[in-house]
Amino acid sequence: MAPKLSLNTQAILLLTAPLMAGHAPSSPDLLTLVEYNFLARHLRELQCRPADLLAADGGELLRACQPVIEEGRLQRLLARGFLLSQVIERWEARAIWVMSRADAEYPRRMKGRLKEDAPPLLYGCGDIRLLESGGLAVVGSRHVDEAVMEYAMAVGNLATRCGKTLLSGGAKGGDQAAMAGALEAGGKVLGVLGDSLEKSAMNRDHRNVIMGGQLLLISPHDPGTGFTVGNAMQRNKLIYALADAALVVSSDSNKGGTWSGAVEQLGRFPRIPVYVRSTGEPSQGLDALREKGALPWPNPRDTDELEALFSATCRNRAESIFS
Repeated sequence: MAPKLSLNTQAILLLTAPLMAGHAPSSPDLLTLVEYNFLARHLRELQCRPADLLAADGGELLRACQPVIEEGRLQRLLARGFLLSQVIERWEARAIWVMSRADAEYPRRMKGRLKEDAPPLLYGCGDIRLLESGGLAVVGSRHVDEAVMEYAMAVGNLATRCGKTLLSGGAKGGDQAAMAGALEAGGKVLGVLGDSLEKSAMNRDHRNVIMGGQLLLISPHDPGTGFTVGNAMQRNKLIYALADAALVVSSDSNKGGTWSGAVEQLGRFPRIPVYVRSTGEPSQGLDALREKGALPWPNPRDTDELEALFSATCRNRAESIFS
């Protein structure tokens, strides 16, 4: 199931997205998240939508937006229609869809929890219904030993047997191990990627489970975007925002994306539980997260115990989504 590309989303793509078709350079005029939020608020005050900027008589609206974004800059961005049609054709050929914050299909819990920090655009490949499924997020450092890999796989397997979606970031190490454990058990997995959505979606192993409805891959970044540390760290908040609870299986102390994502989550959304691995080799990073409010993972042994854990920790779910 894929969302229909709306006129609002087309307008937001033109305003904020690099539209990476072939070797075409990205426009230097692209709106940042902060700038787009200013524009979106201004349009609401004018009782307009992003799609209205594309109307044949949109010139008057562009002039009305001059106090927020310079009119000529908006004109240059909105004139990229041919480039947009090229990338849409490329995405459709790869079964990649895109939605925006202006669409009804945009995940409610992400918008409710992150508000204007929610990305204006979400790209994806797979069944969008997994966006609203909640579940258990499992995250960890890239460099982990075999014991932690097996631990993460076992957690992913148990989440599947309990009927929970497994959410993670798709990075090497703990992320991929947890996702593999869930997929091997026939479960549902939502991967929130910081880069290379197109490459991941075209991976043969991923393609089979995507087509089978087991795997949904999403990213707030253009499908052709390569790896950057900043993008990898930004996506962590999205993983937590879509989950009911989270488990950190490994983390450095005071550095790295896993650490920063968990600390941000603990500070902003204390009612959404963040657990840390409580067995195996000691971890300075996990101990430091416990000092900041993370809970020791109780290591449920079967589906009944995991279900009981979810029942206990998710009582505030509805309240936290819209708080």
